[in-house]
Amino acid sequence: MKKIKGRMDESILVCVYYGPNGERLIQRGSKLANMLDCPLYILTIDPKPFDEMDAEKSHYITRWQQLAEQQGADAFILRDNEKKPVSKVIAEVAREQHITQIILGQTAQSRWEQIAKGSIINSLLREIPFVDLHIISVSRDLKDNEGLFEKGVRAYLVKDGEQYRVIFKHTKNVEYEGIFFKDSCTDFNNGIFKFMKNNEMLQVNVTEDIVTDLTHVDMNTTLEDNED
Repeated sequence: MKKIKGRMDESILVCVYYGPNGERLIQRGSKLANMLDCPLYILTIDPKPFDEMDAEKSHYITRWQQLAEQQGADAFILRDNEKKPVSKVIAEVAREQHITQIILGQTAQSRWEQIAKGSIINSLLREIPFVDLHIISVSRDLKDNEGLFEKGVRAYLVKDGEQYRVIFKHTKNVEYEGIFFKDSCTDFNNGIFKFMKNNEMLQVNVTEDIVTDLTHVDMNTTLEDNED
């Protein structure tokens, strides 16, 4: 159920970009919105049209839409095919939705190259001085993992005895669909496979095409296992 603005007339906007911290930002925004009993909006911006996005990006967007619904957000806003500067788009959405607090992550800052510069932060504050801007720190291990995996590609898990095998063409035997991120330090299909199971995002180890179990692991665990 959508929230009516509380006594403080607050509204929260969470800006997410493709990467491991989007869910954290959404959860942070949700906690703040629940505490203030106010509306929550989630925004992502992409210069490409949605139908031209690759599997990795569309996977993130689908997950964020699910999280927005689960967290009771008033809207998930996708501004695709967007040519205006990111700060302009954020300001537009803030005005349209009467936003009073904006949450951004440091990883999102680095990906949105313009926002990484202080002048763009200042530009946001000049354009929407009525908004409190929160820059949320992301732990260094999440940042350092970027580049250790190749770009995600759509893949599938099929049953192979007591294990699962990663394949890259859909067949009638597919158990799960998701995104495979190959370890950039190997020629084999080692890495992680991210997929939805029972409305929960999981990522599991892949070793030479094989997933031995569907236990969730983080990227650091995967890297350590592959190095052993």
